[in-house]
Order: sequence, then structure tokens, then C-alpha cells
Amino acid sequence: MKSVKGTAPVRFRWPIGLLIVAAVLAVDQGSKWLVLETFYPGRTVPVLPFFNLVLVFNPGISFGLFAGNPFATARVLSGLALLIVAGLLYWLRQERRPLARFAIWLVIGGALGNVIDRLRYGMVVDFLDFYIKSYHWPAFNLADVAVVGGASVLIWESFVESRSQPGKTGEKTR
Repeated sequence: MKSVKGTAPVRFRWPIGLLIVAAVLAVDQGSKWLVLETFYPGRTVPVLPFFNLVLVFNPGISFGLFAGNPFATARVLSGLALLIVAGLLYWLRQERRPLARFAIWLVIGGALGNVIDRLRYGMVVDFLDFYIKSYHWPAFNLADVAVVGGASVLIWESFVESRSQPGKTGEKTR
């Protein structure tokens, strides 16, 4: 265990983190399986006045960017995602804040969920469609929710951390 001067030792808690990743993967892959078994591409099922379920295959990244050759793109994007996961695992070795650690595990689980799709189908399965009148946000999935949620918590935590430490935001220390 590492210890930073004036703080408790850092414990690298793999079992808890792996449970978080497994939960994200189970919910993500289970929901995608259900959608693939019950929907056909383009079928829209209204759920709420601002939310539909619709099966969409996304060969690119967010908003359909880089959707050229699906299988080549899938390999490149999967490799990039795995490099990011490796970087996040390295970050976890030094991270002491429990909420930040939880958020990193969420991002890892979500990234791996989309990697699984790319390796299986050559593209990502999306099915959540939010809209206002005729404007539809690009469809997404629960792996995307985990990535965005985890990243949002990390951004929020960075602001909280910087505000709680004198000298980080330009404050003078004594």
C-alpha cells in the first residue's frame, strides 16, 4: 500500500471495482440482448412523450462520427478504448477518493460494454431515444450512460477537490 504524507494508505480494491464493472456489463449487455431479441432496426416504441425505444446500430462513435468501414473502425475504436481502460486502471492505483474510484470503475465498465459490441457486431447497439418535438438526441445505450455518468462525477469531483485545497485555485496560503 502506498502512503502519501499526511493521508491514509491507498488500497487498491480490485474486488469492489470488478463487481462494479461486472454489474455495468450485466445491465448493459442484458438490455442490449433484450432489445436485439424483441426489436428490428428502425422500429420505434413510444414509452413517454419524450422517450422512445428504438434499435439503432452505430458503426462510429458519438453522433455517428467515424462511421466509415464498420469493421476496421470497430477494431481501431476497440483498441483505443482498451488503451483508455489501461490508463484508467493506472489512475486507480493512485486515486484515494472513493467517489472518484467508483466513477472510474463505471467508465471502465461502460467502455468495455461498447468494446464487446464492436467486437461482436462491428458496431454498437443503441436503443434509448430522447427527443423534444421533432428534435431527437442521438440514440445511446446503458454503457454510454455509465461512461457519461462516471466522467461527470470525475469532473465534479475535480472541482470539489480543487476548491477544498488552498493554493489550487489561486488562493494564498500562509
